[in-house]
Amino acid sequence: MESALASLAATLRSPPPWLVPYAQIARHVLRAENSHSVAAALNAAASPERDFVRFVDQSELPAGEAYEAFIARTGCVPTRNNLHDLFNGLVWLTYPNTKRRLNTLQAQQIELLGTSGPRGALRDALTVFDENAAILRAPPTLIDALRRRDWYTLFIEQRAQWQAAEIVLFGHALLEKLMQPRKGITAHVWLIDGIDDQTLARSVVSERMSAKDFLPLPVLGVPGWWAANEAVDFYSDVEVFRPPR
Repeated sequence: MESALASLAATLRSPPPWLVPYAQIARHVLRAENSHSVAAALNAAASPERDFVRFVDQSELPAGEAYEAFIARTGCVPTRNNLHDLFNGLVWLTYPNTKRRLNTLQAQQIELLGTSGPRGALRDALTVFDENAAILRAPPTLIDALRRRDWYTLFIEQRAQWQAAEIVLFGHALLEKLMQPRKGITAHVWLIDGIDDQTLARSVVSERMSAKDFLPLPVLGVPGWWAANEAVDFYSDVEVFRPPR
């Protein structure tokens, strides 16, 4: 089986648009010498000028301790040798303040409620964000169309407006899914005024998270992200581009 690092290296020879925001740091990770694990490669790429967490082997997570609680307690991220955890590491290296904010809120909820009962609305939303969020800054016409699930306006009538938009995939599970792209892959969109780490971290507040302030977006519909969406009938698939309820 191809290793996670080798698989990412092959993809970066001609990176798809959704990987471009991570391409530079990913190449630093892949250049790490004598790194026989994902954790070691991520640690080698971390900048000494910034207070990053440390990546450790999954075996260092004690039995019975919650993953998020362990990160909050130790500053270490348990990491397996797979694409899922490799993308998680790339997001940590790119958006450290936002990842710390998500972890802090998760750990607070674990301390308050424990892990034996229901996770609760806030922890569920934090997990959705961490795994499947796409961050979007866009003109009002696009945001309005997205809120209304008006796919024709969003992707066809207002197609040129996407040149003024910024979209970054934050969810590491979402990035992993797109290693094998398929039309139905849908992100949970988080609307924001800026894509930078500080702005994004400030937007992660309990009230907004608990309200599950997400909008669905089939990401391969984004203009320029998938050759097939140049055809108008690409957006006619109601199983993917679902009408509003």
